[in-house]
Amino acid sequence: MIIIAGYTRTESDKRDAAVAAFAAMVQKAREQDGCLDFSISADAVDPERANIFECWRDQQALNAWRKIARGPRVEPREAHVQLYRTDKAEKPF
Repeated sequence: MIIIAGYTRTESDKRDAAVAAFAAMVQKAREQDGCLDFSISADAVDPERANIFECWRDQQALNAWRKIARGPRVEPREAHVQLYRTDKAEKPF
């Protein structure tokens, strides 16, 4: 399982438009074989922050997505995103 998680920062007056610009890409990713979850969302407490979360079944699924993923051109001021690999998943509650 591959998880890509983190956040970007942009000017607060541009953040919501940037998140909305990714709506079609998020929808397309969720329909992709091997996508377990995909989200780009506005942060609840920081008006400059957009949270990014992707969870893919395996590298093959992520590679297939990367070949067709076409997001809007949005230039964040900062990006703090990492890729994590794991073979475990458990229910947290």
